[in-house]
Amino acid sequence: MVYKASSERYATMKYNRCGRSGLKLPAVSLGLWHNFGGIDTFENGRNLVMHAFDLGITHFDLANNYGPPPGSAEEMFGRLMASDMKPYRDEMVISTKAGYYMWEGPYGEWGSRKYLVSSLDQSLRRMGLNYVDIFYHHRPDPETPLEETMAALDHIVRSGKALYVGISNYREPQAREAIAILKQLGTPLLIHQPRYSMFDRWIEDGLQDLLEENGVGSIVFSPLEQGLLTNRYLEGIPKDSRAGGASVFLSESSITPEKMDKVRRLNDIAAERGQTLAQMALAWVLRGGRVTSVLIGASRVSQLDDNVAALDRLDFTGDELDRIEAVLK
Repeated sequence: MVYKASSERYATMKYNRCGRSGLKLPAVSLGLWHNFGGIDTFENGRNLVMHAFDLGITHFDLANNYGPPPGSAEEMFGRLMASDMKPYRDEMVISTKAGYYMWEGPYGEWGSRKYLVSSLDQSLRRMGLNYVDIFYHHRPDPETPLEETMAALDHIVRSGKALYVGISNYREPQAREAIAILKQLGTPLLIHQPRYSMFDRWIEDGLQDLLEENGVGSIVFSPLEQGLLTNRYLEGIPKDSRAGGASVFLSESSITPEKMDKVRRLNDIAAERGQTLAQMALAWVLRGGRVTSVLIGASRVSQLDDNVAALDRLDFTGDELDRIEAVLK
């Protein structure tokens, strides 16, 4: 059956301007880090992307190494573009990244001009696209001069293979230098993609101020702390969860009694607000307008509905914020 997007897709989604650019991003974006690889079901991925678009999620975030295996998320997304989403390409913001290991030899990872340009060419082939909207350097390279990496991003924009560029996982001093180099080159940094959640607040220590001062947007990943900031673990560790499996990002040992006590107290505050814990955690990340968009993952359509519903209640009273802060200390 040919996909036809909902005529109501822009009715309720909130869109935020990305820094001082002309681009607006949905407050909630869909990341294809999990559940879109070669080991996953194509039909489920198709349903997730189409339903997300029907909800007004216009931004789809990928990377060259997403899968598993690496590259397979972009391949699946390419199939989706060809089968269903191609008519809506101009309504979509598609991003990808390069920085982690992708192929053998000295040119298959990090931040050289050789690697970044070659990787994006491969990504475009996998997705069947002429360009991406945003291309990120995925992680800082400790050996390649930052001037070379940023010049490669500038070249990529000037070559027409990306409309904007971003960085991810850069700390404040590195981000400051990257911003200055790109500004001098004439290709302003559009966006930074750091990790951020109630339990991981490092960006509050200087990075957010730097981005605001320089008109750079932010889109944060892991806002739900790999599922810990949901009701998933309130009654123990399910066998089919990330903590119950072989995930290197959330282990059973990291779910301590002290942390679960905080999760339960936060869950009580969320319930008083008429939200799930996940919805409150997403709303908290978006509080005050300092974050442009939050990246969510999903394995079921119902998760998309639940997460987007967080936008129905983004306001916090001073008392609620104080109570949350008391829990997080």
